[in-house]
Amino acid sequence: MNALRDIPADWPARDTSQIIAAHPHRWHMQVMGEGPDLVLIHGAGASTHAWRVMMPVLAQTHRVIAFDLPGQGFSLAGTRSRSSLDLMAQDILRLLHAESIHPDVVVGHSAGAALALQMMLQAPELARSVVVINGALENFSGAAGWLFPVMAKLMAMNPLTGLFLGSGMSDRRLIAILQTTGSNPDAQTLAYYRHLMRKRSHIEATLAMMAQWTLERLNQDLPKISVPILFLHGAKDQAVSLDIAKRAMGAVPHGQLQVIAEAGHLLPETHGKEAAAAITTFLRTLTP
Repeated sequence: MNALRDIPADWPARDTSQIIAAHPHRWHMQVMGEGPDLVLIHGAGASTHAWRVMMPVLAQTHRVIAFDLPGQGFSLAGTRSRSSLDLMAQDILRLLHAESIHPDVVVGHSAGAALALQMMLQAPELARSVVVINGALENFSGAAGWLFPVMAKLMAMNPLTGLFLGSGMSDRRLIAILQTTGSNPDAQTLAYYRHLMRKRSHIEATLAMMAQWTLERLNQDLPKISVPILFLHGAKDQAVSLDIAKRAMGAVPHGQLQVIAEAGHLLPETHGKEAAAAITTFLRTLTP
């Protein structure tokens, strides 16, 4: 199977796409620019398209590497049994090792930020710094804390779930979902998510991720991450509150917080230039 054929011709940075086999998955990866390696990890339910604004800016000073998480976007999951935070981090580290990628910085958005931090716990010498963008670093509170994971487990076990959700997602419903994050998606953003939400494999992989994740241990271990961390957060994020970023920043030895006032949860897509500028400034402050 040639997975590249599944990627639309107008997909962002399509000309940089490649398929990499790194056990147990086949990864859709994009590489752009030259310089120190900078790795981008998208959040649950997204893909490399989420970095379309930031990648060209960051590629002016770095070799930027972005990839789709297993089963999401255009990556092919060898198994969905490795969808927990710990195992996904292991698989990403295996991918980076296989491709001789040595990050100077790892940037993660939403759930991708949790993966970035988990990778630093598993491989403390991995990178010189980390950037957490609207990091989904805590479980849902209250009843949602047990109800949502249970629902995700039940849906992930139903082989018809992906087919039903993918075919039944109207534009109105998709817009409503994206707007609950505190962001107002433009027509192009909507088109990208519409394409993804019609992929059964993408939905099922996202559900498997939701069903298998837990974040308690990550939060307990945050003080062990010694590298500088920039917490970049959208003030209007309705999916992940600013308080979560503040608590995480307070838990790590070298953390700093920067808030983008008009941004919601889809900050890399709606305010990508501001985010890239903040990252560039942050990296300049680090000692060589």
